[in-house]
Amino acid sequence: MKIFSTLSGQKEEFAPQDNEVKMYVCGVTVYDVCHFGHALSYISFDVIRRYLEFRDYKVKYVQNFTDIDDKIINRSNERNIPWKELVEKYIGEFFVDMDALNIKRATLYPRATEEIPMIIQVIQTLMDKGHAYKADGSVYFRVKSFPGYGKLTHQTADDMRVTETSETEKKEDPLDFALWKAVKPGEPAWLSPWGDGRPGWHIECTAMSIKHLGKTLDIHGGGQDLVFPHHENEIAQSECFTGVDPFVRIWMHNGFLQLGADKMSKSLGNLVTIKQALERNSADAIRLFIISSYYRMPLRYSEEALDAAETGIERMRQALKAEGKTGAEVLDAELYITRFIEAMDDDFSAPQAMAAMFELVREINRGSERGMDVGRAQQVLKELAGVIGFTLQEARKLDHSQEEKILELISRRNAHRKAKEWKQADEVRDQLLKMGIAIEDTPKGTTWKIAK
Repeated sequence: MKIFSTLSGQKEEFAPQDNEVKMYVCGVTVYDVCHFGHALSYISFDVIRRYLEFRDYKVKYVQNFTDIDDKIINRSNERNIPWKELVEKYIGEFFVDMDALNIKRATLYPRATEEIPMIIQVIQTLMDKGHAYKADGSVYFRVKSFPGYGKLTHQTADDMRVTETSETEKKEDPLDFALWKAVKPGEPAWLSPWGDGRPGWHIECTAMSIKHLGKTLDIHGGGQDLVFPHHENEIAQSECFTGVDPFVRIWMHNGFLQLGADKMSKSLGNLVTIKQALERNSADAIRLFIISSYYRMPLRYSEEALDAAETGIERMRQALKAEGKTGAEVLDAELYITRFIEAMDDDFSAPQAMAAMFELVREINRGSERGMDVGRAQQVLKELAGVIGFTLQEARKLDHSQEEKILELISRRNAHRKAKEWKQADEVRDQLLKMGIAIEDTPKGTTWKIAK
């Protein structure tokens, strides 16, 4: 099996330290609902994890929650709710979305605020070794103390330029980055040897990954937007802390999601949320759309392509229903298993793996028409679909009592909204989502439909 590593810039033979693959993927900052870009990243790494397990590796998969951050503090102030309440709401929303997409739960979901002792230990060690320094209550990493800085982005520290901020004058060098941020009035803070404050963004992933996976990870994943500065900084502080090189054997980064000519992002305001996507298309179709493009390449969001993926998923479902003749000539499916494995072993080339699966779908249909025994081939198709993460479940239908329950919940939610009880209204909406029901507030009232 070969995997492309951002660090080396080439495909490398996959050689984990032992049979348990240590895999870390950067998680979300929980201040808003998840969008299609999150679906792209987490479905991509879910497929990778599933395939490693299919190839008989145990995978210890760790994905963090950034649960304290400027964005969280600002959003909690905007909404006039405690930051912890905001965090819990969006962690709950995250799991609803990921479960709806059939993304396997991580082995662990550590949170930054629950790892403060480890974070302090890492920072203190970096200071003791001369890699970090205190300035005005904050602590900064001394970038020039790490000769390897820039190896992930393939440039030298001298070639790099960073945007100057109000903190720049406190630093020895503009490239230096915050490990610990001094407390500001009205912000949450934790005790530390350098004064009250909170962790910087980069340090949390170093502390969490080393604590839960060890000094060297087999795979570290995330979006391409995290290569610099986040992952570059992780390498520097991690290898300086442990004295072990490499911190990560293989760095993997998925491509950007584009909407038209632009990257889909919160700052541009052109997001499609996961909930909106699931109201329109099935989780299987979303997954097929995403993996039909090579994971390292940009993916252009397209409703037409999603609808085509929906059609493709229905072809798979129908192939599993095709009738064959038991005891007749058996349709051989082993070739398609081999082609699937060859494709996925080559840097998880899911588009080629899907091509093999759809050829198997065609052969099942042809074999059924010819009166062949297609049972084994259908088992293979179902097994490979599971490796990719397809459920191939039919759309649900509701009985009268279920519809009455939905209408009762919508009525209850509308009453909460009228009373401006927004938290209770959101809780009812979440209950409906867990039932697989998507609702939309329109000028004519609230409508509902089964989330595909």
